[in-house]
Amino acid sequence: MDSNQETSIKHAEFAANLGQYWLTPFAIILALSVVGIPLLLLWLPIGSIFTRRYIDNMSTELTDRKLIVRKGIFTRTENSVPLDKITDMALIQGPLMRFFKLHQLTIETAGQSGTGALLSLTGIIDAAEFRSLVLEQKEKLSQIEPNTAQDENNDASVISLLQEISDTLKRIESNSKS
Repeated sequence: MDSNQETSIKHAEFAANLGQYWLTPFAIILALSVVGIPLLLLWLPIGSIFTRRYIDNMSTELTDRKLIVRKGIFTRTENSVPLDKITDMALIQGPLMRFFKLHQLTIETAGQSGTGALLSLTGIIDAAEFRSLVLEQKEKLSQIEPNTAQDENNDASVISLLQEISDTLKRIESNSKS
């Protein structure tokens, strides 16, 4: 298989109520404060617009070799995480997430700096299934990669052997001319 071509395995979809989940904590704080009640009337429509745009710009794709995550409104980011670098994928569900039936999927990688997850994805539909697909593909990839490395080592040893044969033939030829 050509290493430049990647096969898409799964595009993750995000839950329809993810925007409501993001708006709820701040809405509760505003509703509990007297000053915040008028601000709540502004927060809900404006916050809804921005969360909808943010969710519309989010995408997560699992390919045969990496996980690609795109998100952002003003500053758009794209993270490509090679599957062989993933060390842990955790599913988290706090009380508010349970109420909205959402999960947070965190992804940690080898060599990442700092503490905490490299990527955090909230609201993926069937997050446990998506996590299983990623880990399954990571396992398949790890079984393929050693064979590739072994083939490269075999190629190197064949080249080395051919070089030795060539050198020997040159010595024999030079000795036979003398």
